[in-house]
Amino acid sequence: MTSQVEISSLTKRQTIVSILIIGLLFFIFGFVSWVNSILIPYFKIACELTNFQSYLVTFAFYISYFIMSVPASYLLKRIGFKKGMMIGFWVMSAGAFVFLPAAYSRTYAVFLLGLFMLGTGLSILQTAANPYITVLGPKESAAQRISIMGICNKGAGILAPLVFAAVILKATDTGLFKELASMHSVQRNVVLDELVRRVIIPYAVVGTVLFGLGLMVRFSPLPEINTEQETTELALANAGKTNIFQFPHLILGAIGIFLHVGTQVIAIDTIIGYANSMHIDLLEAKVFPSYTLAATIFGYILGIACIPKFISQVNALRVCTLLGALFTLCILFTSMPVVVFGHATDISIWFVVLLGFANSLVWAGIWPLALDGLGRFTKLGASIMIMGLCGNAILPLVYGYFADFFSARSAYWVLFPCYLYLGFYAFHGHKIRVWNLRKI
Repeated sequence: MTSQVEISSLTKRQTIVSILIIGLLFFIFGFVSWVNSILIPYFKIACELTNFQSYLVTFAFYISYFIMSVPASYLLKRIGFKKGMMIGFWVMSAGAFVFLPAAYSRTYAVFLLGLFMLGTGLSILQTAANPYITVLGPKESAAQRISIMGICNKGAGILAPLVFAAVILKATDTGLFKELASMHSVQRNVVLDELVRRVIIPYAVVGTVLFGLGLMVRFSPLPEINTEQETTELALANAGKTNIFQFPHLILGAIGIFLHVGTQVIAIDTIIGYANSMHIDLLEAKVFPSYTLAATIFGYILGIACIPKFISQVNALRVCTLLGALFTLCILFTSMPVVVFGHATDISIWFVVLLGFANSLVWAGIWPLALDGLGRFTKLGASIMIMGLCGNAILPLVYGYFADFFSARSAYWVLFPCYLYLGFYAFHGHKIRVWNLRKI
């Protein structure tokens, strides 16, 4: 195990360098994660899938967080942050290279295996990076630091679908997609084989870059900080604690993360399909995830400017959860034709975009509240929080099921109870320190 340093011993320069390195990691998280928003409709066409089947992209990617996050915490405890991050990048690299045989055979199951491996590597990186940035400074400004990481993450998310679409889609594809249904099966298979093999070069490049990033982080100046330090007061408070489930505010926070990331990925990864339901083709609809992510970045910037000077991170969390519930109702119950940024759409799709703003400070608000007072349980607590990211795997499937059964619009009802729970955590749940159903 590499020797650790206390946070208080870090110089200002070391802290800034550490934040920059972790910011790069969050950029990579965003680029790899949010490219799924274009992979879903792309695989739906190339592999001839239903809505439900296409959202297995997010399921395969994010279910790995549920499976791997606790093992990741033990891995990091044994070998340290830097070696653990290197392994995470290398697992991601292997997952990217799995796309090559998957594309040659046009086998959706092999693509899902590659996505699972990418998610596995990311779960290791996220388990390391989130508690690291949370404790890398005063607790009261943790939401600011997490918001800066969010800008890196969502900035990459804006670029990812646009870059991916520019690489794999052609101007003539709109007509080609319309002709697929009328093609003979042999001709259609030839066209679809050519379409899916366009991912080979991009993912070969991604795999190579991820391998190199693993080496870079391993030999970077990133310090091995002690994330499990306890003050005397905190040590006494946790003296009788023997397991992680004795921290209700953490467990309730992990449920909140499960629901939050699910609502976030639904807002971003389903918006192209919702645009398609308004007869907007893929080449035009590809920009809508970027609009949602831009709204999220605007929220991050507002949070950085206002927290904690004008508003506490708890109150910012409360405002965002209420806005999420309000915008969901607007998606479901408002309807009129509008033209915005040159897109002729129903107004409801712009409330899906605004969900990006509502979601912006939820993650940053929950993390410091949930990790507060964990002390020596911090790494394991962080892994429990990362397990919550499997909400990205489950909730889009629920949305896809209802979209097939009812409609793309009606399926957004799945968001409303999620925001109600997030509101409960923001106003009350984070204060609970002892399990007592009467007080909950």
